[in-house]
Amino acid sequence: MRLRRWILLASTTVGLCLVTPAHAAGTLDKIRAAQAIALGYRETSIPFSYTGDDNQPWGYSVDLCTRVAAAIVKQLGLEELQLQWVAVTPENRIAKLRSGEIDLECGSTTSSLARMQEVDFSLPTFVDGAAYLSRRIAGIKRLDDLAGRKIAVAAGTTTERIIAQVLKQYKLDAQLVKVSDHQQGIAAMVREQVDAYASDRSLLIGLALDSGNQNDWSLGPETFSYEPYALMMRRNDADFRLAVNRELARLSRSREIYGIYDRWFGFLAKPGPRLESMYQLNALPE
Repeated sequence: MRLRRWILLASTTVGLCLVTPAHAAGTLDKIRAAQAIALGYRETSIPFSYTGDDNQPWGYSVDLCTRVAAAIVKQLGLEELQLQWVAVTPENRIAKLRSGEIDLECGSTTSSLARMQEVDFSLPTFVDGAAYLSRRIAGIKRLDDLAGRKIAVAAGTTTERIIAQVLKQYKLDAQLVKVSDHQQGIAAMVREQVDAYASDRSLLIGLALDSGNQNDWSLGPETFSYEPYALMMRRNDADFRLAVNRELARLSRSREIYGIYDRWFGFLAKPGPRLESMYQLNALPE
């Protein structure tokens, strides 16, 4: 089923919708005036946010953002809302958000205190951690095997900093090679330009599954960090943040979030203890 570019609300239901107070300002006013919301997405962050075979955005985070957009339609009492999808990268996602080119980033971005100096985040949407993927023929089975190797990592990600710290901590002489995105990291391994690619564990699993040759890859057993993903938005816009969080909380309370999880991760496993706890904590009451 193709992702819809418009969210329509039947006129018979408008009267039942919540209405934003007239004094609200910021992103919600921008959305109301334009009858459009600009959503940032990643082109290769499978299965969170990526471009599908139909050239449309797909993924776990994309599904969450479309649910948020539908909730905003109801809150603002709109008859329709255009979804404007804008591709972003780790390097430009914050700049595009702050400039107003996008209103909400629907990717695989870690909510961190350092980033909160520039942007705001929604309730957490996923919990992950840094790991590394290699070709099975490279014989990399544990961290020590990375000594003397080249490790690709996407520039501008938290993994870039974390892997550098891990290598220093364990005194491993390995070379970090910066790439622009996940696909470039995988391509560099296939061409034997690097020996491993470091990113968040679930993203690496998605890349391996998407390659069509799952048996060619080996995922390291270690997890090096705590990576709470969230939807990213501009700072100091409490009304918009509340609108986003209200829908995320509803998805957890109603357990609809588990259906979204199953769609993208159910073939791997049920939610782990950390993610299960996150879903429960997100179920804030109205």
